[in-house]
Amino acid sequence: MPVKVYKPTSAGRRNASVLDFSHLTKGARPEKSLVERLPKKSGRNAHGHITSRFRGGGAKKVYRKVDFRRDKDGVPATVNTIEYDPNRTADIALLFYADGEKRYILAPKGMKVGDKVVSGQQCEPEVGNCMPLESIPLSLQVHNVELQPGKGGQLARSAGNSCRLMARDGGYATIVLPSGETRKVSVMCRATIGEIGNKDWQNVRIGKAGRKRHMGRRPHNRGTSMNPVAHPMGGGEGRTGGGRHPVSPTGVLAKGGRTRKGKARSNQYILRRRSPGKHVAVGSGS
Repeated sequence: MPVKVYKPTSAGRRNASVLDFSHLTKGARPEKSLVERLPKKSGRNAHGHITSRFRGGGAKKVYRKVDFRRDKDGVPATVNTIEYDPNRTADIALLFYADGEKRYILAPKGMKVGDKVVSGQQCEPEVGNCMPLESIPLSLQVHNVELQPGKGGQLARSAGNSCRLMARDGGYATIVLPSGETRKVSVMCRATIGEIGNKDWQNVRIGKAGRKRHMGRRPHNRGTSMNPVAHPMGGGEGRTGGGRHPVSPTGVLAKGGRTRKGKARSNQYILRRRSPGKHVAVGSGS
């Protein structure tokens, strides 16, 4: 799935690039029984108050119902199409099960139309198959990993991501997440073999502001460019640096602060934390 670069016929086109979508099934339309209308939220909650700034507009789209549980055991399925999904960075694959049911799943790297996949306790550890962690050979790459048995995959679901199964001890498996964090997960949790496809998605350059508006993103304004009544860092003569550590509009520190609760129950399952971002001073990361 190479990235396509156009000739610089305009200022916006000069710095833009797109995926050529050669890996997708040509002429494929969304399965009507697996889509539903996606209402516009524009960053507002049930009271109409903006809770996520700089959202709004965007092209119309429908939500594809993706099967994250993969709980249809023992029934083989055939990959009918590989499709684009506007709601996520990964591509999705439409499965036709032997009993006539249709489901969408996340399309792993290397999956092609016509491939056979199956889920269950005892199946071959091949790309696209879903198995409990207790049945997956060590050192394999997996994605769509559950945190709680039966809840559905929550880890490694975006384009190009995968976890690595490192060890099993008692009732827990040790996996390394894409962020570098190492944690324990119940061996009864399910995961899908392989790495999520569409890795070149990260190399696409948006190129112009209008293309971002099509994605539902409105212009992002700096706090220092606002008035004091609108942001704690606003005001001042000319272009100021803010005069304080970066904060949110409500005054909460925006960089380097710990966001994880110290008493969170899931802390006991984290063996090694991810490395902090570049903005965090050495030794002060979470």
